[in-house]
Amino acid sequence: MGYRLVEIELSRPLQAIEIALDQSGIGLVARWRDRLVGFAMVDRAPGEPLPLEELRALADRHFATRVLVAKVEDELAASPGPDTELPSLSIAICTKDRAQRLARLLDSLEAVRENSPFGAVEIVVVDNASVDSATRETVGRYAGVRYVFEPKAGLDFARNTALRTATGIFIAFLDDDVVVDRNWLAGLAKACRDNPTAGGFTGLVLPYRLDTEAQIYFERRGGFGRGFHRNEFRSARFDNPLHPIGAGVLGAGCNMAFRRNLLVSLGGFDEALDTGSPLPGGGDLDIFYRVLRSGRTMVYEPELAVYHEHRETIPQLRRQYWSWGLGMMAFLVKSRRSDHELRPQHGAMVRWWFVDQAKALARAIRDLRGRDVNFGMAEIWGGIRGLAGEYDRSRSRVQTIREANQ
Repeated sequence: MGYRLVEIELSRPLQAIEIALDQSGIGLVARWRDRLVGFAMVDRAPGEPLPLEELRALADRHFATRVLVAKVEDELAASPGPDTELPSLSIAICTKDRAQRLARLLDSLEAVRENSPFGAVEIVVVDNASVDSATRETVGRYAGVRYVFEPKAGLDFARNTALRTATGIFIAFLDDDVVVDRNWLAGLAKACRDNPTAGGFTGLVLPYRLDTEAQIYFERRGGFGRGFHRNEFRSARFDNPLHPIGAGVLGAGCNMAFRRNLLVSLGGFDEALDTGSPLPGGGDLDIFYRVLRSGRTMVYEPELAVYHEHRETIPQLRRQYWSWGLGMMAFLVKSRRSDHELRPQHGAMVRWWFVDQAKALARAIRDLRGRDVNFGMAEIWGGIRGLAGEYDRSRSRVQTIREANQ
């Protein structure tokens, strides 16, 4: 049974929440004066409503601290100076054979483009070797959206095509399985203004729906959550000797933005990562890591928020965990070779990752949590394959793809 997603505005009186007979829980998206401040999942019996008093107690327990922070921030910003207009922004969407999801994302972007704080906003859709014309036809229904066809299948091929095609000073990358929050563009503008020297930005990722067992389970295990507090990442941290190698803590590749000239100077995305089915990951970890190693800051901004369509089935989710292990180790193999200064830390990260995964798997076995055992084994197996030459195999595949498209 699914969960009902409900948005509550904590600055206004709350009301009891009803759910349908085929729903067994509620996903609460909390706002304070329209700002996202929290998310919580609440189990219910099928069809059992959430009474007002229980909702109030839950809001106090889960959201009160973040509301207090929001109030303080609002007070500190009570007399702001005039907002300077930001430079141009390109929004890149790399997609393949998912025209309906693309349309859903474009609809959400249409709703936020008015009164943009950026000097100009362009949307570039890179069609990554779709098999039919549905993507092109979908783009044609939206004014001011550019269509580019990239014949080489692979996400980082498409990202680099977007990088070459875009004209904005900033470039944001959105996956086609997200929709943007109504404050997404304002959140990016806020992050850019507050961090004028930052090289890149990531943002909050909430569930788009929680209708299936796999979607609920993934969100229960943490999902893409990085919290509701802004975080700035630099090339070193005193509390973590392995930073910035564990770049996954920065955010998710489905919702990220950069200074475009910085990515160009770094050579763009590594096309041997995120190459589709054989190696569907690692590209975001790699670019986060390289931005930090260039000396530029990365900023996680929760107001830069999207809603992600999680995997619908348990086999799809298991493959996702497998791909996370695979992409992580492929990235570590690549970066260990290319970054000699931090080579010892890369080796230490490999050891730490496998030990940490093994401990989590042992706890799941001890507690008889079968799903967690299944997913943990998938992630470890993906890591073993990634460590055992997958990056080199991917480089060979990429070279073959390039030669076939010359």
